Amino acid sequence: MTAADAAPYDTPPPELKRQLQRANRLARWKALGLVAPLLVFLIVTFIVPILSMLTRSVYSPAFGEVLPHLSEAVQNWDGDGIPDEAVFAILVTDMMAARSQRTIGQAATRLNYEVPGTRSLVMRSARRVARLDAPYSESLPALDPRWGEREIWAAIKRVSEPVTPTFYLSALDRAQTADGSIVLNAEEQRLYVQLFWRTLWVSALVMVLCLALGFPIAYLMAHMSSARANLLMILVLLPFWTSLLVRTTSWIALLQTQGVLNDLMVWAGLVSDDGRIQLIYNQIGTVVAMTHILLPFTVLPLYAVMRGIPPSLTRAALSLGATPATAFMRVYLPLTAPGIGAGAVLVFILAVGYYITPALVGGRTGQLISNLIAFHMQESLNWGLAAALGALLLAGVLALYWLYDRLVGIDKMRLG
Repeated sequence: MTAADAAPYDTPPPELKRQLQRANRLARWKALGLVAPLLVFLIVTFIVPILSMLTRSVYSPAFGEVLPHLSEAVQNWDGDGIPDEAVFAILVTDMMAARSQRTIGQAATRLNYEVPGTRSLVMRSARRVARLDAPYSESLPALDPRWGEREIWAAIKRVSEPVTPTFYLSALDRAQTADGSIVLNAEEQRLYVQLFWRTLWVSALVMVLCLALGFPIAYLMAHMSSARANLLMILVLLPFWTSLLVRTTSWIALLQTQGVLNDLMVWAGLVSDDGRIQLIYNQIGTVVAMTHILLPFTVLPLYAVMRGIPPSLTRAALSLGATPATAFMRVYLPLTAPGIGAGAVLVFILAVGYYITPALVGGRTGQLISNLIAFHMQESLNWGLAAALGALLLAGVLALYWLYDRLVGIDKMRLG
């Protein structure tokens, strides 16, 4: 074929080019149509809730919406002493209007998040404020002396702003004083930082136990015949076929003081009948139950990685004079690092957010930060604080992902 013959095919005809572009566009639209349901599902159930949580953790306009004129007037207060009579008069007017609209409770609750105990102050004052006479800067403090305290007015000024750091400060056991400085709460009021550390400690312990128990199982499965490995895999996956609630309550029957495990130890003479060990409703129960439930999440990535390691590498090290221990430690174990990392990250992240198991078997000392988040969501209804605790937990998980990516690489993660 000469160059003259090939020339017409170097550049496709305009009609053929348009057909190719149309076919490519159609293929892209088909691909988008296939992934669109999953994309919408992820946006609605994952992205939107996270954005809502992050917004709630810093945005709380309830006080300003219920008492709008007071919120505007108190911003002009310089923070020295207490506000003047005009601000007190606006407070009285706004409280009477909010009580008639049955919204005063929202403002009282918001102020109570900032200064515990002030909900009763606002509600009781709102009921009696119509009977007060001017000047209100004297009659309101006479009704309740806290209206004459600078700290209360400083808190009102802070909650009047819709964007607030209050919930994050509370989540870190800190508070803002009347002069704006940030201080640690009193020791008996510090709760959340200790719970964060306890959550990290229990999650790390569960992760280590899962790796210690899961590594030999995965190693055995990777070095036995396919038939036996499949049978063992079924045993590993068997807990997934049972409800999480059933598995957790089973541990209650096993670990309680009069349970199976204590009966066996008494029968074996390890402990006396009067000296039965408390294995449930504490951290021991939480760690044991969570380790059992999360163990398959360690075995699966380890097994996937070990199946891909050629046995010839270990045999080559042995043939070159290495001892079995040296060949394992310097050849085999480093090759399993992606599986160890994937299993560790997966178990740790799941453990950090665990809720049902600590709630059922944890007791007072086995509760994790997720239980406090649920408490604020369902009972105290302090959604802002719950959102701040959740956001801090999310930041910790993202930091862990970043650390794993730096040390091992996300592209090397294998989950099964």
